[in-house]
Amino acid sequence: MIVVEKPKKSFSQGDCSRNQKSYQCLVGLKISNFSAYTSEVFFAYNKGYFCTMILKSIENLSLTPLRIISLVPSQTELLFDLGLDEQVVGITKFCIHPTNWFKTKTRVGGTKNINIATIKKLNPTLIIANKEENVKEQIEELAKDYPVWLTDVNNLDDALKMIEAIGVLTNTQKNAHHITQKITTNFEQLAAKKTPINTCYLIWKNPYMTVGGDTFINDMLQRSSFNNLFSNEKRYPEISISQLLIANCQLLLLSSEPYPFKQIHIDELQLQLPHTKILLVDGEMFSWYGSRLLKATEYFSQLRASVAKL
Repeated sequence: MIVVEKPKKSFSQGDCSRNQKSYQCLVGLKISNFSAYTSEVFFAYNKGYFCTMILKSIENLSLTPLRIISLVPSQTELLFDLGLDEQVVGITKFCIHPTNWFKTKTRVGGTKNINIATIKKLNPTLIIANKEENVKEQIEELAKDYPVWLTDVNNLDDALKMIEAIGVLTNTQKNAHHITQKITTNFEQLAAKKTPINTCYLIWKNPYMTVGGDTFINDMLQRSSFNNLFSNEKRYPEISISQLLIANCQLLLLSSEPYPFKQIHIDELQLQLPHTKILLVDGEMFSWYGSRLLKATEYFSQLRASVAKL
């Protein structure tokens, strides 16, 4: 439950057990590895320990969270598709899907600027966060008082495991499994082209930033037969126009988020990259790793068709 990467001090397995139930305590591991939580989990923070509680068996689940706060837009949409309308009490200002939740659910700040006071008023029984999208220190602060599920999604396999895990946490396993099965089938049917096109995917301007090989977006690009020219880089490197020219970039994709690229940016870049095909793309399809993936493969197929016509 405690979300940190390093312990304040060491502890023994006995420090993390209660009522004869056995828990495995791991420090420095991704909290996304645990499969459920119970109301009887020993809260090690009270003794000065920082650890993640991992149930040895999902059969130990004794409490379904009734008041959920989601701090991740793509996972908020997933919670909706899992049928958790009544259970979700808070979302961020960037959780724009579904529209009716965006209009009616209490907003708890942004993904990187959480309003902890608002969260405390909502008194959640589960907070769903993400290692990349949320700020570590803010999540640590929340985890002192509330159960936190921290996801870490870098590829499609991670996304499928995350969806299944949230299904277990929220007692919506059947719906979650249906979603992952459909996503899996869709991607299996997304046949890869024999000759992927050399591609750069821009997420930011001033400076220009792209995606490295250890990102979820990179996995989507590769599965869609777009060869990421910067797959040898890590996370989100800064790049220059000269690098794109040297790399012989055939296709430049301008994402709608986090930077909202528009047609004017295509016009600017086309002057500097006259031999490169440039397109605006829906960033949600490439970076949202929840149930939005149900729509992604059709979008990728249409995008490949559009590129072929250029």
